[in-house]
Amino acid sequence: MGSFLIVGGSSDIGILLTKRLVEEGNKVTLLVRDESRVSDLPEDMVERFVGDANNEDLVLAAVQSCITSGEGAIDGVAHLVGSFSVRPPHAMNRESFEEVLSTNLTSAFVTLSVACKQMLRAGGGRVVFTSSVAGSLGLMNHEAISAAKGGVESMVRSAAATYSKRGIRVNAVAPGLTETRLSSPITSSEASKDAAVSMIPLNRINRAEEVAATMHWLLTEAPDNITGQVFHLDGGMSNVRS
Repeated sequence: MGSFLIVGGSSDIGILLTKRLVEEGNKVTLLVRDESRVSDLPEDMVERFVGDANNEDLVLAAVQSCITSGEGAIDGVAHLVGSFSVRPPHAMNRESFEEVLSTNLTSAFVTLSVACKQMLRAGGGRVVFTSSVAGSLGLMNHEAISAAKGGVESMVRSAAATYSKRGIRVNAVAPGLTETRLSSPITSSEASKDAAVSMIPLNRINRAEEVAATMHWLLTEAPDNITGQVFHLDGGMSNVRS
C-alpha cells in the first residue's frame, strides 16, 4: 500500500487517477476546489482538503496528512491544476495573464516546493506535473497558457536535476486536446472539434483515461531512471507530420 497526493483532484483526470490508485489499495489525499465531485470516493481511502492550490499552508497540511496515512512516507504527488485560456495578447490584459500564470505555474511551484521538502525528509518520492502541447509547440492564441506550461516543463527539468541524487523523480505529461470538462469550449462544438482534430496526426483527441494511465505509470511503475521527462500525449502533434 502506498500514499499519494493529488493536487487538483476534482478534475476529470484527477478523479480517474484517484480511482486507479484506490483500486490498488493505496491511500490518496486530495486537494480540490469542488468537493462535490469527489463525494462518492471511499472515505476510508481518500482524504479531502478543499481550497486554493496556491495556499502554501493548505498544501503543506495535505502533504503532511498524506505522509501520516503513508506511515511516514509519501510515495508520489500529481499536480493537475490548470485553466483554459485561448486569447491573443491584444485581447488579454495583464491581470488575466497573471491569473493564468498563477493557476498553472505558480501553483505547480508551490506543490514542488512543499512536497519536495517533505519528500527529502521521507527519503524520496515521485512528482508528476501536467503541461500541454502548447508548452512546446507554437499554437495560435495560446500565448498565456504557452508561457505557463513552458515554465512548468522548464521547472520539471531543473527540479529533476536538483533532486536527482536525493531519491526524488520529477516528470510531466503534456497532453494535446483531451475529452474533459476543461476542453468543453472546443469539444462541445463539432466545427471547432473537427478543426482541432485535423491538426492531430492520429486524427483523434485524447481520452481522459489515457492521460490518467500515464500519470499513474509515472507515479507507481515507471523505472527509477526516468526523470526530467515530458511525455507528449498529443497524438503526434508536437513531433509528427502526416
